[in-house]
Amino acid sequence: MDQLLQTRLNHAIEKRATLPASSATLSGMRHEGAFRLFNGFYEGFPSLVLDVYGSTLIIHDYSENPDPSLGSQLFEFISPRFAWIRAVIIKTRNGGAQEDKRGKLIFGSQSDQKIREHGVWYAIDLTMNRDASFYLDTANLRKWLLENTRGKSVLNTFAYTGSLGVAAMAGGAANVVQTDANRQFLNLAKDTYALNGFPIQKQNFITQDFYPAIARFKTGRQTFDCVILDPPFFSVTPRGKVDLEHESERLINKVRPLIADGGTLVSINNAVFLSGADYMKTLEKICADGYLSIRELIPVPEDFIGLNRVGKPITDPAPFNHSTKIAVLDVRRK
Repeated sequence: MDQLLQTRLNHAIEKRATLPASSATLSGMRHEGAFRLFNGFYEGFPSLVLDVYGSTLIIHDYSENPDPSLGSQLFEFISPRFAWIRAVIIKTRNGGAQEDKRGKLIFGSQSDQKIREHGVWYAIDLTMNRDASFYLDTANLRKWLLENTRGKSVLNTFAYTGSLGVAAMAGGAANVVQTDANRQFLNLAKDTYALNGFPIQKQNFITQDFYPAIARFKTGRQTFDCVILDPPFFSVTPRGKVDLEHESERLINKVRPLIADGGTLVSINNAVFLSGADYMKTLEKICADGYLSIRELIPVPEDFIGLNRVGKPITDPAPFNHSTKIAVLDVRRK
């Protein structure tokens, strides 16, 4: 294995040795947490990212010409340091087939199907998509939702596999509605509900495109105490376009009528080419009428970004600490 990569990995592993998520929360020698072990974009090897979900190591290979032996080399290097790793998946972003991009199991008989974070269980399907079905960059937001949604009604738009809505449920929310255009993703959210003993109410899982779903709530004059807006950075469907780099204001204004007086908007923008300063200008613009105000910015976990930073982001995320820019806004209604 490349000597530079070995050096970078050693630094990353040493830095993460004392993290609560990496110091194994073990059940029968099975690690239950999830964390980023190595972020090559920031930690000096931009073609590689390593994540841990339970006892499964995920290798994200971004190289232009993937080395077929990379997975076995990495496992041989890492496994002595994490003896509880039971499975390894490699996701080859420039692989020829969708199966390569979504990931192949190269070690072990089965990958983990659940992880635990902040005391909450989450169902995962590590090869369902190009990502791992559970976003590690929003861990602090899930903690915030656990602590700030008791007794509230919550709408989680672009819910994906529902982890943000699940965190609100675990925090004692009175009601959580999850919407996503993909039924498979919401079915995984239901699996998470089952893991935690939450009631599964069909009307709270809406498989529908964002735009008609929002129109439906508006027509019914339905409002929520908290609305979570976590769209992909770009997508186009027959019902509308999402473009977080150029049109985040439009999306925020779409959901504003759904937020009750005194309620909260959680707005997430993960467009890597949109600087933090430019996103703040958008937020300040929509707050200018006095009906929205920025309460706080929620940082991405430092280990996700990288604890031994060598590389620089594509655009400066400041005042956020990462291109995943998370803002909590207070809402007043006329």
